[in-house]
Formats: sequence, structure tokens, C-alpha cells
Amino acid sequence: MAALVAVVALAIFFLGYRFYARFVGRRIFGDQDEMTTPAHALRDDQDFVPADKHMLWGHHFTSIAGAAPIVGPCIAVFWGWLPALLWVVFGTVFMGAVHDFGALVVSVKERGRSIADVAGTVLTPRARAMFLSFVLVLTWLVLAVFAMVIASQFVSTPSAVLPVQIEILVAIVIGFLIHKKGKKPLIPSLVALGILYLFVWIGTEVPVDLRETFGGRNGAREAWLWMLFGYAAVASLTPVWLLLQPRDFINSHQLMVGLGLLYAGLFVTLPDFDAPLVRAIESDGPSIWPLLFVTIACGAISGFHGLVASGTTSKQINRLRDTRLVGYGGMLGEGTLGLASLLAAAAGIALVGECTLPGQGQVLDLGWLSYYDTWENAKRNTSQAFVLGGGELIHSLGVPSKICTTLMAVLVISFAATTLDTATRIQRFVVAELGDAVGLKPLTNRYVATVIAVVPAILLATIEVPKRGGREGEMTQVAWELWPIFGASNQMMAALTFLVLTLYFLARKKPILPLLIPFVIVTAIALYALFLQITAFIDQENWLLTGIGSLLLGLIVWMLLEGLAACRRLIGAVAETESGDD
Repeated sequence: MAALVAVVALAIFFLGYRFYARFVGRRIFGDQDEMTTPAHALRDDQDFVPADKHMLWGHHFTSIAGAAPIVGPCIAVFWGWLPALLWVVFGTVFMGAVHDFGALVVSVKERGRSIADVAGTVLTPRARAMFLSFVLVLTWLVLAVFAMVIASQFVSTPSAVLPVQIEILVAIVIGFLIHKKGKKPLIPSLVALGILYLFVWIGTEVPVDLRETFGGRNGAREAWLWMLFGYAAVASLTPVWLLLQPRDFINSHQLMVGLGLLYAGLFVTLPDFDAPLVRAIESDGPSIWPLLFVTIACGAISGFHGLVASGTTSKQINRLRDTRLVGYGGMLGEGTLGLASLLAAAAGIALVGECTLPGQGQVLDLGWLSYYDTWENAKRNTSQAFVLGGGELIHSLGVPSKICTTLMAVLVISFAATTLDTATRIQRFVVAELGDAVGLKPLTNRYVATVIAVVPAILLATIEVPKRGGREGEMTQVAWELWPIFGASNQMMAALTFLVLTLYFLARKKPILPLLIPFVIVTAIALYALFLQITAFIDQENWLLTGIGSLLLGLIVWMLLEGLAACRRLIGAVAETESGDD
């Protein structure tokens, strides 16, 4: 049953790219237009560097495919496998991929400017500053949480440390060979992939565990946090050809191999769904509407993707026609990852024998119900269902269990790390654009902007506060306390991106329904989810999150009103032009 569902879903992805992507590309985006892209016009061999479309697909894919498309579907299976499946598949084809594709095209046509910066042209200069401020806060939160996820994975799976570090060194060598020696990227990247898998085996045999060195689990995690932020700052200032392009190309191969093994294991084992079609939620479980659609963000549609598309990817596009493969195709790759995560959590999980789960201890014969018995356990376990269930699917192909665990952990960490340093580079661009918008020249300096990008994220990831709803004296990082506002705000960022795209192409007299309909749907989801969260924060007397959530809600409503005013002006201008033609 699960294998048949996988075939149908993958077929829909293929048809979406073959027909719908071509339709929106030609009729709305004009992706076949001839133009000099920013990668050539503004080439500086630092951030603006033209890239082979397949290598750039690897960068875009791995930058957007962090931990979120794995974690989101894993948690959302709590409501049953069918609702999660429908949102992943149709959300990807008709919303997420169109969103990424459109943001990329507009940024390329606007000299590599971010979608938040373009909002100043489409809406008003005031909206530009508001949008950039909104993005700034949310990206700090992304940086903090992704760093914490990676640090925790390094502590819990020390066998993954060595292969992840080796990949960075090998990527630098490959970047030098491709850019300075003129080598074609495919063969060196495949050799690098082989080296990575060699070190997966070596890392399994020789794990790098820092717990004894730094005084236990918490000390090791904090040490990794500092190292990760140092790496992210340096990587964000490194020329894209030296690290970002080759490493992401290697990661794209890794993910394709990993997904291939997962789907091969699915067809070998032919598991049935252990999760119900749709779960009848008890009184202590949250409502499926709108929480499902916010929980699965990156696996269906995510505002962060628009920042990647218009932040780093648009500055590397060689030809405008490459945007379809990179933008729409990159999101289909993430949808495929979200689908694999969903299938591992809903079907592969039943293959797992003895395991240990946070807060539950030792579990024998893990099944869907023992993993998703409560909403709290579903949230706490996050990507474990993917790691465990996916590991069993790969193990069915004859791969040793220990190596399967390392493979899955490296997969999760590699993409989270890619998102970490890509987000740091994007935050540097956002700080510079905000500095330009408000007239603060020092913020446009790349080194100053990098410090501002990283330091608040470090504070969010390291400063501890009392845990909301926790035991007396229980502490947690500030970022985890703020994380509940991210899901709805991230979806709202996607809605605002659709708003900018709608107005941008309305001004050019293009058909806008494929943009307007997702805008209305995602706006309704995000506003309702954010409103529910604020009311919950008030009930909990959590005045910090109440204040932040209310501020974001006010900012969002303000930008929507700016959009409505801009829409009226555009419609009036179009009507006046048509009457003049008559």
C-alpha cells in the first residue's frame, strides 16, 4: 500500500513539472526571455558567480531541504497519513514550487535583489523596511534553531561528526578544481561522494564524542554551537564557488542516493501503513486545522524558500531559463524528501525493533501508536521517526544497522548545516538591504553585516530561560521558547511573497490566478494559526510570546493593507490605460 502511494505521488510530481511548471513559466513568469542575468552583469566572484544549472539545483535544493521537510511530516503523521500526504503533494505542486520559481524569476529580473527588497518597489518604501525587519527576526530564529538541531545530532550521533567535517574539506578542493582548473563538476563530485561514504564507515567505527572533554551532554552541545556559528560566519564570507556550490552539489548527490535507498527499501519490504488514514483526535490533541498546514511548511510551502531563491540562488543563475529546473524542480526535490519522511514515519516505523525515545525510554517493537500516543511525544521525538523508520528501510537492502543510523544522521545534519550557512549569507544580504533602506551605511559593510547576522542568533541559542510548561527549575534556550511563533510566521512570509509576485505580474498584465489563489489560501492559514497561538499565549500568561506574536500580527496586517492599496492603484492604472487605448 505505501509503495503504491509513493508511485502515485511521484507521478504527480513529474506531471507537475512537465505541464504546470511550463504553463506558469511561459504564461506568467516569462522564463524563456533572453536577458543578461545578475550573475554575469554583476559578477564579483564572491556572491555573484554564474553556475551550471545542475550544480545550482544542488545548492538550492539542499539549502531549502534542511531538517524541516523531515521534521514537519514526521510530526504531522499524528493526524493520520492521508491529510499529510495530500498537503505535501498538492501543496508542493501548486503552491510551494510556484512560490520558489516565481521568487527566483523576479529576483533575477530585478538584479538579484531579495524578495523583501523588491517589495519596496511593488508596494511602498515603508513596506520594504517592514518586510526586511520581519525577515531579519525570523532568520535569526532559523539560525539559532538549526544550529541547536545540528549540535544535538552531533552529541547524540557522534559517528556523524567525521563524515560531515570531511565533506567540507573535500568540497573546498573540488571548488578549486572546478573554478580554477576548469574541471567539469560531475566526476569530482561523485568521487567526493565516495569519500563521504568511506568516512561514514570510518565515523561509525571511530565516533567523535566531546561529552567527556566538555563535561557532559550540555557542555558538548554548547561547544558545538560555538563552532557551528564560527563556521557559518566564515562560510558566509567565503566565495560561493569555493564552498557553497561544490558542497551543495555533493549534498544533492547524497540526498539522491539516500532517497533512492529509502524508496528501494520501500519497494523491497512493501510495508503497509501502520498509521491510520485519518486519526480521530481526542480532547487532548490539537485540531488538524490549521496546525497541519503550519507543521508541514518546508515539505509543502515555506516563506524561507523565497529568501533562498532571491538571496543566494538568483545571484548564480547562468540563464533565465534555468530558473524552472532550479526553482520549481528544487521544490519538487524537497517534496520528494517530505514524502519519504512521511512514508518512513507512517509505514517504515513498524519495522523498528528495540529503540530508545526521549521521554519514553526503552521501547520494544516500535509502532505508530507507541510513537504517536500523545501530541507531546510526537513533538518531542521530531525526526526520530524518519531516522528509525528510514534506517530500517535501508537495512532491508542489506546495509548494516549501525551504518544505516550514521547514514540517516549525516543526511539530516548535512542539509541542516547547508541551510545554516546559506541562511547566514542571506541574513548578511538582508542586514545590508535594511541598512540601505533606513540610511545606515555601516550596515552595508559585509563584515559588520555578518556580525549582526550571527551574534543575536548565538544569544538565542545559548541563553537559557525557564521552560514554559516545564518542571520547576527546568531551563531551555530562548530560541526554543520563541520557536512556536515561527511556523505561522514562516507561512505568512510565503503569503507576502505571493502578494509581491501577484502585484509584480499584475503590473505586467500577466494572468495572476495561479499566484492569487495560493496567496489567499496561505494567508488564511497563517493568520488563523498566528491568532490561535496568540490566544494560547494569553491563556498561558506568556506575555513575551504574546507581545512578539501581536507585533508580528500587526506588521503582517499593515503589509497586507499596503498590498491592498497597491493593488487598487494597479487596477486603476490598468483600467485607465485600456480606456485610453479605446
